[in-house]
Amino acid sequence: MTDTSATEPTTGRNKAKLGTLRALWPFVRRHMGLFVAWLAALAVASAATLSFPVAFRRMIDDGFNSGGNIDQVFLLVFAVVVVLALASAARFFFVSLLGEKVVADLRRQLYAHLVALDAQFHDRNRSGELVSRLSADSELLRSVVGSSMSVALRSTVTVVGSLAMLFVTSPRLAAFTLVGIPLAVLPIVLGARRLEKASRATQDRVADANNLASETLGAIRTVQAHAREGYETGRFAAAVRVAVDTARRRIRTQSLVTAIVITLVFGAVVLVLWSGAHDVIGGRISKGELGQFVFYALIGGGSVGALAEVWNELQRAAGGMGRIAELLQESAGVRAPASPQMLPVPLRGDIRFDDVVFHYPQRPTQAALEGFTLHVRPGETVALVGPSGAGKSTVLSLLLRFHDPDGGTISIDGVDLRDADPTALREQVALVPQQPALFASSAADNIRYGRLEASDEQLHAAARAAEADEFIRTLPEGYASELGERGARLSGGQQQRIAIARALLKDAPVLLLDEATSALDAQSERAVQQALERLMAGRTTLVIAHRLATVLKADRIVVMDHGRIVAQGTHEQLLREGGLYAELARLQFID
Repeated sequence: MTDTSATEPTTGRNKAKLGTLRALWPFVRRHMGLFVAWLAALAVASAATLSFPVAFRRMIDDGFNSGGNIDQVFLLVFAVVVVLALASAARFFFVSLLGEKVVADLRRQLYAHLVALDAQFHDRNRSGELVSRLSADSELLRSVVGSSMSVALRSTVTVVGSLAMLFVTSPRLAAFTLVGIPLAVLPIVLGARRLEKASRATQDRVADANNLASETLGAIRTVQAHAREGYETGRFAAAVRVAVDTARRRIRTQSLVTAIVITLVFGAVVLVLWSGAHDVIGGRISKGELGQFVFYALIGGGSVGALAEVWNELQRAAGGMGRIAELLQESAGVRAPASPQMLPVPLRGDIRFDDVVFHYPQRPTQAALEGFTLHVRPGETVALVGPSGAGKSTVLSLLLRFHDPDGGTISIDGVDLRDADPTALREQVALVPQQPALFASSAADNIRYGRLEASDEQLHAAARAAEADEFIRTLPEGYASELGERGARLSGGQQQRIAIARALLKDAPVLLLDEATSALDAQSERAVQQALERLMAGRTTLVIAHRLATVLKADRIVVMDHGRIVAQGTHEQLLREGGLYAELARLQFID
């Protein structure tokens, strides 16, 4: 394949890269008052900056003459300094606050977008990578809005204004100054593409290191149980070294461009100063006019150098915004239709799977469900049993509409789930997963996650029913006790009971139990099983269980294998029929 990038105009490439920063404008526009205030302060500061050389010339030509008004001249200079100081402070305040607000809005929108994306997206993306884009990449944009944008506009105004005043002061010397401008801009343009690539590579390597740290710290007990602290430290150190080596290449390019620009710009200033000295000696200009000219040249040269720095920062930020834009352009494969069909409230719980076929995107050639047909009547308790990989958890995922089937239909109360709003559906379904997901907040907050508006009395009742109230009250601060990340301060059985209390509090008409009692001891399991039986009464319930003792009282047991239903009936019926269920029962009850 022919690489056409080499023939693409450099300016066109840079414009396309920097074009990603235009996506920031809608966020800036939300704070138009701050934006206008910043522009006003910047205009005053720029005018004061460009006025300073004129005041400086009058100070030299008039302030040191015996007949001149020294007091007025120096008062004028001080007044310009005061205006410049106040305007610069105002400019910094407004643009910095604008940067904070823009980045906060961007983070909120990106986070809301990530939370709304479906399970398929999160299955193929690492959480550490997403967190890095949410934090490190957005920090780059903070510098763009809160600093680089201001410096770029201020420097541009200053360069144009200085150039105009150079010609007003001395057209001949100004012509010399123009020689340095193309020479200063050339290395900026030539190094831009290389710098942008290096910046994006640096951000990617930092994201890799962040992801590794997030993954390791999330599994710290496994790391320590295997005595792999040194191994993981070495892996993270290697990832950091790669990030530093990548950053070194970016820094080297940026430093080289900066050095060349400063050398060329201030070399031109020295050349002009040399020529101007001859003009003063020849009487063609006054000392004050030369001072004014040099001042404008220094201001303009410094601004060109600042533009070079800003250009480098913009290239880095363009890489970060490009990564964020990629996420914002992601769309959920599972989402509500334009005009969703309303689900009954509350649901009756009549569930139908009709000839459902489903493949996980990661395993497109292996069907997780194949020709799966099941009717669960309202109020019925159906247990799904079978070996690992039979497709039991997939049934629950499809029912929660984390995925849509590749073929067939799934309906609740006659409504095809594809036609329903996933959020409205999930509001009426309670889930107790095999591995409970607890947050680093209080016990009360974790239980109340099932129903945010629940009262304390309802919350405590749910905890009592789940056999969680007793151990919660023994915690240092009772229900206000922090549970630690992923509930690390609780045992596995206690975590499970918090999750069950959450489902009890939600009080949904459809209940999904995925090995809900797997982590409980025999005594707690008996108590929780009684609570679950009370909860399941009058509700449609799907239960996944490997321990068959927990599903003996189910209205119906569905035996699955390789994504298909191979048998269904009561415990006694299935034992009489033999087959897979009888073999599973023999292994658990007889052996």
